[in-house]
Amino acid sequence: MANALNDELSNTLANELHSRPFVDLHAPENVSFLAVLSGEEETTAEREHLAQLCARHDVAMPQARAKHFLANFGTFRLKWEQHTEFTTYTFFHQSKSPQPFSETAVSRVPADWLEALPGHRVVAAHVALLSREQDELSFDDLSRFFATESICQGLMMGGAAVVTADFRVHADGFVRFLVNDRSLYPREAGRLVQRVLEVETYKDMALLALPLAREESPKLGRIDRALAELTARMKTPGALENERELLDQLVSLSTEIEESIAATSYRFSAASAYNSLVSERTDELKEEDVSDYSTLHSFVERRFAPAMRTCESVAARQSTLSERATRAADLLRTRVDIKVASQNSDLLASVDRRARLQLRLQQTIEGLSVAAITYYVVSLIGFSLAGVGAAGYNVDVDLYQGGSVPLVALAVWWGVHQIQKRIHNDV
Repeated sequence: MANALNDELSNTLANELHSRPFVDLHAPENVSFLAVLSGEEETTAEREHLAQLCARHDVAMPQARAKHFLANFGTFRLKWEQHTEFTTYTFFHQSKSPQPFSETAVSRVPADWLEALPGHRVVAAHVALLSREQDELSFDDLSRFFATESICQGLMMGGAAVVTADFRVHADGFVRFLVNDRSLYPREAGRLVQRVLEVETYKDMALLALPLAREESPKLGRIDRALAELTARMKTPGALENERELLDQLVSLSTEIEESIAATSYRFSAASAYNSLVSERTDELKEEDVSDYSTLHSFVERRFAPAMRTCESVAARQSTLSERATRAADLLRTRVDIKVASQNSDLLASVDRRARLQLRLQQTIEGLSVAAITYYVVSLIGFSLAGVGAAGYNVDVDLYQGGSVPLVALAVWWGVHQIQKRIHNDV
């Protein structure tokens, strides 16, 4: 049984490494790409929606646990992939028009099915792959398809293709990429198109953290100022109640900081991972300068990198504020503890003084008690002797009564100390 499970796991891992092959592309070809955010609920809905498209075109549906699906639907081909946070739909259509973007692959897909696509769309892109027999477009030609102030262009895959883009969303809601095939093999063309689309996708997924960073930045600024004010107030010694109030305020600020971190940590971590993927994919393109235009890599770095640095800065600021608040709270707790310890020491000293006073008072009372008891006992002896004299016996009452005082006093003193000794032993 264990061997069977190990074999199943090995097969699953091996299949995962080969589950997303590149699609062979033969220029001229149009590619349309959609990436939608997906959650647990959307995942099931996406599979059901894909099953509807397969049933409509009489195409075999993907397996229940499949994360990747590639099929020919007649008028178009579809490559479907599920990722951790998003799902991608890539449509391919062999082009017959010499003009790029005049017809798109997504136009071959049923419009009602596209409109009902589950999830929130984050990326939409068209790629026009032109054949090597077609002349490369001039600046005037490119200005018909791209925003002239944003055109960027690069020589890719060791000179095998030229890619042009402007990274702008056009009137149809799609970003455009133009690929001029110079010497691409079909598999290379598929890899190039996929890498370009991955750069666009990972870039936009990383940028999801930017609105959060901008939203949290003013809040962190307010917390920073409040923390600096509280730290300054800690320099002035105050009453214990005031320091406890400061400690409560520090705890409140620390809570706000932790809430901010909890609300953004996942998004910022994901942005960092996507940023690394963007760098990896742009490096794999092996881009070189081909014209006076900015390269795709430099354009992305110039516009994208500052946004990522903003997110990194906010995340670092959260961490710094958390550490500062923790240190300030620790220092304030130490001051409070020292002051409480000092008060406790004074209280103990006061208790000790009171104990000594009570001891002296007790000793005084003991002396008085011995004298009082002795007086009463001697008086009783006197009354007894007086009774004996009244009975006709010749007794010197004063002599015997006076002589009994030392003996009675000593006996009373010894008896009181024995009682105290027994009480101390019991305690």
